[in-house]
Amino acid sequence: MSIIAPNSQIVYREIYQRDQQQQFWHGICLAPLRACGFGFDRRKGEWKKIARRDWKVNAFWPDLSRPSVVEMEPILDSDQLDQALLKAQELSQPLLIEWMAAWCRKCIYLKPKLEKLAAEYDTKIKFYCVDVNNVSQVLVKRGNISKMPTIQLWKDGEMKAEVIGGHKAWLVVDEVREMIQKFI
Repeated sequence: MSIIAPNSQIVYREIYQRDQQQQFWHGICLAPLRACGFGFDRRKGEWKKIARRDWKVNAFWPDLSRPSVVEMEPILDSDQLDQALLKAQELSQPLLIEWMAAWCRKCIYLKPKLEKLAAEYDTKIKFYCVDVNNVSQVLVKRGNISKMPTIQLWKDGEMKAEVIGGHKAWLVVDEVREMIQKFI
């Protein structure tokens, strides 16, 4: 909802009237809150005491305890790829590599969506990107890259799965999410 108003009282009045009509709002059940000051937080699955001012603030502010975007770390040469694979193997954690090019429009559209996905799996998997125009062809051949963007999941030092993203970015992200779920 977007409201352009000369002062904040009009915005508050509109939001307050709307919230009086709704029973559920952004994951918090508000019906019991009005009666007794408690609400059910579906994100955490628990009942908790919430002051009226707090549930209004919770409704407008996102969960800031987790990042919303995690920037993908670039890989610039074969040694850096070896170090990333070794570190992931020590942690017994998979890593995801996006092979892209700066001139590729689909790669450019896909990168911010993958960075949001990286925020979802922040502690479970590490995300990297390789610009094929800025690295040696030996590294590109090692990844067996023929099309871009190519997203590969590596685990235990070898490539386990890949998605070649020549279609809509949201479809590619869904395929990458499914690929990650198989190996986590």
